[in-house]
Amino acid sequence: MNVTIALKAKIMSIKEIGCCGAYCKTCKPFNTGTCKGCKLGYDTGERDLSKARCKIKVCCIGRGYDSCADCSEIEICSVINEFYDKNGYKYGKYRQAIEFIRENGYEEFLKIADNWTNAYGKYK
Repeated sequence: MNVTIALKAKIMSIKEIGCCGAYCKTCKPFNTGTCKGCKLGYDTGERDLSKARCKIKVCCIGRGYDSCADCSEIEICSVINEFYDKNGYKYGKYRQAIEFIRENGYEEFLKIADNWTNAYGKYK
């Protein structure tokens, strides 16, 4: 396989950023096909948004956003903020990802996140 093609296959797309800010590309179930992340399949009709249980996903995808970073109401949104306020390190990191995207854009986030090995990582 051509090295350029192999490298391109590893590069993440916006569709692989969870609505909440999680980085799905590093998740083993996502990479083995046992999980579609929170967004894949809704644009093709393979999955039905009305059957989704995640309120964050329903709101985000239903409004046509790539993630909650696109929402002008994020500061007052009880759904996403209750999620971020849960106990656990990862929730704060997901909030940090959304804040980074809001300030710097998806392209800059993807450049950094593509080097992560977990659903979150460090920012330069």
